[in-house]
Amino acid sequence: MRKLRNGRNLKQPDMAALLGISVSYLSQLEHDDRPLTPVLLEALARQFPLDWQEYDDDAATRRFAALREATADPLFAMPLSPDQITRVAEQQPALADQFIALHSAYRHVGERLQIVDEAMADDNVGGGRLPWEEVRDWFHLAGNYVDTLDRAAEALADRLMGKAISPSAESIELYLREGLAISLIYSANTGMRDYDATMGHLIIDQSQPAESQRFQLAHQLVALALQDDISSVIKRAGLRTASARQLLFVGLANYAAGVLLMPYARFREEARNLRHDIDRLRQSFGVSFEQACHRLSTLQRPGARGVPFFFCRVDMAGNITKRHSATRLQFARFGGACPLWIVHEAVAIPDRILVQLAETPDGVRYVSMAKGLVKPSGSYARAPRRYAVALGCEVEHAHEFIYADGLDLTSPHAATRIGASCRICPRSDCDQRAFPPSDRAIIVDPDRRDVVPYRFET
Repeated sequence: MRKLRNGRNLKQPDMAALLGISVSYLSQLEHDDRPLTPVLLEALARQFPLDWQEYDDDAATRRFAALREATADPLFAMPLSPDQITRVAEQQPALADQFIALHSAYRHVGERLQIVDEAMADDNVGGGRLPWEEVRDWFHLAGNYVDTLDRAAEALADRLMGKAISPSAESIELYLREGLAISLIYSANTGMRDYDATMGHLIIDQSQPAESQRFQLAHQLVALALQDDISSVIKRAGLRTASARQLLFVGLANYAAGVLLMPYARFREEARNLRHDIDRLRQSFGVSFEQACHRLSTLQRPGARGVPFFFCRVDMAGNITKRHSATRLQFARFGGACPLWIVHEAVAIPDRILVQLAETPDGVRYVSMAKGLVKPSGSYARAPRRYAVALGCEVEHAHEFIYADGLDLTSPHAATRIGASCRICPRSDCDQRAFPPSDRAIIVDPDRRDVVPYRFET
């Protein structure tokens, strides 16, 4: 308890107030004179979810935390009280473990059913998924975290950066030239990166922003230096086509490049210290806004997890071109995303951060940040790329997310009521609905007209 309090720079009165106990009671807890009660365990898990997870090494307490998370699923009408959870965890540990495993399997099956549903609805030849869809789903089911590759890229970063927080472009160039015998030149309008494996020659487009050039250097470095690690992951992936396997190689090299520039331990620590302020993070590590957001969504290392975030990128037409969720939020697998979501407004307003408190139909609330970005093309003849990125977390982690400051997180009317997409959203009172949900029959009354010209069974 003392280590937890000191780690957050809290004084005893502040910690006691957060937990709803007296200062003297807290002092007794810190000196092992009083035991932790179920109510206190609940308060610790709620107020310090990430920190408490790190300090907790007791199997019974871990079981309590996992059971608490499972029973809090909106699937269940009424969550169990801390006392009830404690009794189950202590008196029926085998049953508790089975329930936790069952709930985990339920969520996993739900994700797979969405993938199968998309494949069946596809217009592709043979009704199967396209290679890029197969790779996207692989990353999703892997939790957007690849442990062996993450650790290998982090170790490589340690060799390159010395006491710096991140490898410089110069250190990456030096390793490419001297460690891998790669000749390197910068040239305009050559494509972002062009590597000739036969000649060992790499061309980087110098019209890109500096952080993009550095990322392309990092990509080529890990693609060569960590080729065996990447190939090993691909062999175990079980993808159906050569195109999918090649795309996975590119995706894994991009993943490892992100790790090289933002090594796990240092990036996670800095993110926590800065309360996930993206602009300050990207300046610290010399990366782009999008790169920093994407890296935050991958911090899922067992025993040292970051805040569970969802991340996505949306283009001007509303297409979701990147997506991952470590939260309960699931993105639309096809069709448009919810128009009430702040990310769509952000596309039209570049270089301005928008924040939103949103609530999904299952009652879960999220704090999200979105920013419109413009990536220059380097030429008047080529239009710049315009899109927006969004990053968000569930409200229980709002105190870790600087963008939640100033939002009213408790008011029942403060949250925007969003859905995944109209196709699967059950809300019957939404004025922004584009079409009815696919699993409901519609009711049309010719004598009555509302904003939406139909009703549907709820």
